[in-house]
Amino acid sequence: MTTATPTTATSTTATSTTTAATRATRGRPFGRPMLYTAYGQEMALFNTLTKKVMVGLLLVLAAVAPLGLVDKDLKLLATACVTAIGAIGLGLVTGYAGQVSLGHAFFLAVGAYTAAVISGNPEGRTLGFGVQEILIWLPAAGIVAGLAGVIVAPLATRLRGLYLAIVTLGLVFIGEYVLREWSEVTGGTGIGRPAPTPALFGQRLDVATPIFDGYVLTRDQRLYWLMLILLVIFALAARNIARSRVGRAFTSIRDRDIAAGVMGVNLARYKTIAFAVSSFYAGCAGALLYVSVGFFVPDSFNLEMSVLFIAMVLIGGAGSISGAILGAFFFTYLPTLTRQIPSDVISGAATDTPNIFQLQLVLYGALIIGFLLFEPRGLFGLWIRVRNFWKAWPFKY
Repeated sequence: MTTATPTTATSTTATSTTTAATRATRGRPFGRPMLYTAYGQEMALFNTLTKKVMVGLLLVLAAVAPLGLVDKDLKLLATACVTAIGAIGLGLVTGYAGQVSLGHAFFLAVGAYTAAVISGNPEGRTLGFGVQEILIWLPAAGIVAGLAGVIVAPLATRLRGLYLAIVTLGLVFIGEYVLREWSEVTGGTGIGRPAPTPALFGQRLDVATPIFDGYVLTRDQRLYWLMLILLVIFALAARNIARSRVGRAFTSIRDRDIAAGVMGVNLARYKTIAFAVSSFYAGCAGALLYVSVGFFVPDSFNLEMSVLFIAMVLIGGAGSISGAILGAFFFTYLPTLTRQIPSDVISGAATDTPNIFQLQLVLYGALIIGFLLFEPRGLFGLWIRVRNFWKAWPFKY
């Protein structure tokens, strides 16, 4: 009869422990989503090989998309990328820090007009300085909007919940009035002004450019690549903020601000940082939002825009960078999808002028209510459910 010696059993146990520790260090949660066995594994940028591969494939697919899509689709994708930057900013202050803000359109307007003034024609009918370099007017738009967020931030230290939402909502109405009256900057209601001109090291990015063998990069292709690169940069920056000390302070304030204050988290400081970073993102998104269109008016930055960004964060998934991106792309494509619905389905009878805009508003409200009731984590939560199902299949647990 053969018996295992204590040395053999100890060696086997040690080997198993070493293997488990190695797997945990490498970021493999043993096939169980959201199960982390090490702090470094939870805070990793991409903590599994699957995430790295999927993100890499998605970026490659997005990079080569202009080679197979028409300019109309590229313009829509570029708009979705810019909108995603703004949604990420709102997600940081609302989803991560728990500070409900309904004034996002105000900060978008600040960034848009800051960039337009810096890039505008000095001899035009509106104020302009003629600096078309995107490396100048884009950061400037974000900084000015961020300063506006810092000015508003003290209110967040005294108010929260519904009261904070009402105060930030007031910013939208104040902004609408100022933009209508300040025609020297905005061009006035119904007239507007040109959007900022993107140029990089003296080369215009909003014009077609021949490259080789008669192949021409169209205007929409160049702008799409620009917006995609900026989205990747802003998303990675937001992800690093979320997994840093600042991001952990945000989540502690969101979950229980009184307990966070007792534990030593400086509530005023981190709420100010949250509003500043969120406003910076909004300012940059506002500066880029109308570049592809080339023109915008003061009436664009209204309550509907703020509600739309809130819907993006809620339906995409609050407290998730990828959820904010999903929500932005979803709502950017929603108007296009609703236009594909036959008119007789909308009105109940054939008509030449279906009220598509009313249908969109109804869909916005229905989607917000539906997700809040049945899937509060939004589209990101649906993806987690699907992923958990296939990782546990054929078992139900």
